[in-house]
Amino acid sequence: MDIILLLKAAILGIVEGLTEFLPISSTGHLIVVGSLLDFNDERGKLFEIVIQSAAILAVMWEYRAKITSVLGGLQRGEAAAQRFTANVAIAFLPLALIGFAFGKHIKAALFNPITVAVTSIVGALFILWAEKRKHTVTVESVDDLTWRDALKVGFAQALALIPGTSRSGATIIGGLFFGLSRKAATEFTFFLAMPTLIAATLYEMYKERALLSFDDLGMWAAGFIASFISAFLCVRWLLRYISSHDFTVFAWYRIAFGLMVLVTYYSGLVKW
Repeated sequence: MDIILLLKAAILGIVEGLTEFLPISSTGHLIVVGSLLDFNDERGKLFEIVIQSAAILAVMWEYRAKITSVLGGLQRGEAAAQRFTANVAIAFLPLALIGFAFGKHIKAALFNPITVAVTSIVGALFILWAEKRKHTVTVESVDDLTWRDALKVGFAQALALIPGTSRSGATIIGGLFFGLSRKAATEFTFFLAMPTLIAATLYEMYKERALLSFDDLGMWAAGFIASFISAFLCVRWLLRYISSHDFTVFAWYRIAFGLMVLVTYYSGLVKW
């Protein structure tokens, strides 16, 4: 068993778990950390799908009561459950359609550390702007969303096709711009992540099925466990954090992260 490989897998799993639901871009961090660990080949891309599925399961476990309630409500024909499900489906559509049409071209052109650095900084400026402007709340809870609110958040999420933007960041900050409360924007981001990441995982797993190998089970297990635990803890922490803080700290982190990548690249310290 390759201990170094397992350690790399665990590190990337932790990075995925900690960054998937924070507004700092998990894809961007995986590209950068994967480059540093020399883990960005085709095998590494398949591994990213595995650890992403662990992050999905973590948030589904955290919200298992709500998921069970919605499923039960759908069986009983409850209007609230139907509206909530429809809103998630509506918000999912923009990213799914745009990603299907242009995803391959976006990956080929933009999946590199420099793009991540630039979009990380640009995204930070939007967060700072969102936090400085007057925030008028028209939607207190995820159950109060209309289909129009959901569609607007869905278009915001589609911006995350650009690496470094952050899916969570786009939906949370977009939600704030569209009148959602901080809690509603964050929770809807979590619920929207479920169909989004499940669909992306299944599609990528099917597309890369030729790379599946039992020899990689140990690596997958190490990454999966690390990702699940770190994502679960991160989601719980974020829900507590937003009850008394804004997202400004994440903006400054994004700026520092982006500048670090740019400085190390142009100074020749790191060959990204």
